[in-house]
Amino acid sequence: MSSLRFNAVQEASKRTPVEVINPGKLPSEYFGKNVFNRAQMSKYLSKETMDIVLAAIDMGTTLHREIADHVAAGMKMWAIEMVATHYTHWFQPLTEGTAEKHDSFIDYLNGPDSKIIERFSGKVLAQQEPDASSFPSGGIRNTFEARGYTAWDPSSPAFIMDDTICIPTVFISYTGEALDYKTPLLKSLSAVDKASVDVCRFFYPEVKKVYSYLGWEQEYFLVDSALYAARPDLSLTERTLMGHDSAKNQQLEDHYFGAIPPRVASFMKEVELEAYKYGIPLKTRHNEVAPNQYELAPIYGETNLSVDQNLLVMSLMRKIAVKHNFKLLLHEKPFAGINGSGKHCNWSLCTDTGIGLFTPGKTAHENLLFVTFLVNTLMAVKKHDGLLKASIMSATNAHRLGANEAPPAIISVFLGKQISAVLDKIENSSDDDDITVDELKMMKLGVAHIPEVLIDNTDRNRTSPFAFTGNRFEFRAVGSSANCSSAMIALNSTVAAQLISFKNDIDKKVSDGMKTEEAIFDTLRSYIRDSKSIRFEGNGYSNEWEIEASERGLNCEKNVPLIYDSYTSEESVKMFESIGVLNETELHARNEVKWETYTKKIQIEARVLGDLCMNHIIPVATEYQSMLLDNLYKMRMVFEKDKAEKLSKEDAALIEEIGEHISAIKLNVDNMVEARKLANKMEDTREKAITYHDKVEVYFNTIRYHVDKLELIVDNRMWTLPKYRELLFIS
Repeated sequence: MSSLRFNAVQEASKRTPVEVINPGKLPSEYFGKNVFNRAQMSKYLSKETMDIVLAAIDMGTTLHREIADHVAAGMKMWAIEMVATHYTHWFQPLTEGTAEKHDSFIDYLNGPDSKIIERFSGKVLAQQEPDASSFPSGGIRNTFEARGYTAWDPSSPAFIMDDTICIPTVFISYTGEALDYKTPLLKSLSAVDKASVDVCRFFYPEVKKVYSYLGWEQEYFLVDSALYAARPDLSLTERTLMGHDSAKNQQLEDHYFGAIPPRVASFMKEVELEAYKYGIPLKTRHNEVAPNQYELAPIYGETNLSVDQNLLVMSLMRKIAVKHNFKLLLHEKPFAGINGSGKHCNWSLCTDTGIGLFTPGKTAHENLLFVTFLVNTLMAVKKHDGLLKASIMSATNAHRLGANEAPPAIISVFLGKQISAVLDKIENSSDDDDITVDELKMMKLGVAHIPEVLIDNTDRNRTSPFAFTGNRFEFRAVGSSANCSSAMIALNSTVAAQLISFKNDIDKKVSDGMKTEEAIFDTLRSYIRDSKSIRFEGNGYSNEWEIEASERGLNCEKNVPLIYDSYTSEESVKMFESIGVLNETELHARNEVKWETYTKKIQIEARVLGDLCMNHIIPVATEYQSMLLDNLYKMRMVFEKDKAEKLSKEDAALIEEIGEHISAIKLNVDNMVEARKLANKMEDTREKAITYHDKVEVYFNTIRYHVDKLELIVDNRMWTLPKYRELLFIS
């Protein structure tokens, strides 16, 4: 088996960059060529149909069947001209990925034995029935109830992948429950739109719509495909379950923003070229902190479309990586001891009139609007910190977040000293004080006795899971493999519910005789006091913060299955139902899926870890131990007893040490297997997940410790698995 490792290292070391042909055009000339976007729609749809479709996209109006027929006809014409032969509804089941079932355009003209034609109707566009029983539903659908429905999401344009037109759709059950991420995401975006508009009209009555924007930053690792194939744990779990630290990893900080390796640069170039064809505006590419870790990021966009583009980019990256003899790793923590990968989600709100609701303005009026939305976001996070943590938590992300990387144990908000000072001044201000910004970008709060505060948009705290970064919030705790929808559903929903509560508070005070602005100031002061516990400017990785956060009453739960309980808490159910995003049945079902997924992930890892230990590690360690024993025996045969003991002292110590590690591995693997057997007998999904967390996963680090010690002892020529120095530094 060791020959497999060395053959893989040799093969990987000989790789050269794959040539990527430049299209010979500027990106602007072919941007979106594979997308049925507004420009393409205008060519293939009548003006009347186009106006109705745009109203559905921009204002959320309903598309009727007769219009769907017109759209389908234009879409088919475009697709055939693009040499597409199939179509699929492209949807997002509760698996963190996407799903598709391809159907050909061909159909009989007049029944069997008649002429074949290409057919694509509005009925197909609007509704299709995939097998709903094949996807996790948390008990909403039984295995014998196969029917589910997909329906086109007009706000996300269709696109062509290879020979298939992909139609972004929602995925719902026969009885109407959401079986996907897109359905509740669209509902949450509608909710935050309506709630934000109602609040904006206190300031600007002409506002008709508020858009939620998302700019994601996708981090990832690349590993040579030959090395990947020689690591069963990577192949089966997407992370290394064992492996001693490389002598050099990221401690010199020479990888971050360094020169991109030629093979990787070639891969990045092709990803960008392909992404442009799909209308995805990738803007940034660079090395990340860890070796063989990288990042790409687009210009921000409307949240629903941005989520779809992220999922499409992830798919493109996997596909293109294979062409370049890489394997893409989107696991949050594929390697211990170095930085994991996140997907920072930069979130903002903006009106149809161009006002950024998290951007300080130039007048008191504008800045009161800014503070209103800022403070209401603080209140939303304060009320639902447990839910927001649950929205980003998974078995895979727990490894990253538990290693002091945007910690999940505590959701807190970083505002920066300047903005915090502004809120403190408001808290202690009078009703007559106002908020202004002069030409020098100096924030003035209130009358002369309130000092100026410089706005510093570069102020940030990398340890904060939810940080204000000048004109947006950066949700840093989201995992690299996740569907951004989960975090965006929770965030937009909580903010929507909070804005509704705020408006109700203002309306009541106004009805009691307060002026609107006076009511807003009075309410904001109260909110600032109530949300103080969620604000934290210090080191989020410190042990001291854990203690302080607990004293503040923040959610500090670390057990992943228990973290999910926040989804079905009384507060969460009430909040989601009040704004029409998810009902109690759907929330309980989603938790069932989360617990089941968690159990399966840990179950697979436990089985792989046990197999590797028994079939790779122990046999190799035993073989090396036997070689040492043989040498020890021969030394004692050749030399006098005293001299033999002196010369073989180190070998004897190694033999003993190897034996101790082997015994510890065998004992812990056996105990882990027994714990897994007991857990598997449990019928309750939640209890089973908790047991896997408390009784099975606890063996992983202990087993790994002994394996990693053996890696340092056993002859390098005999070790079967590619080591970290090979996985991380061959690219």
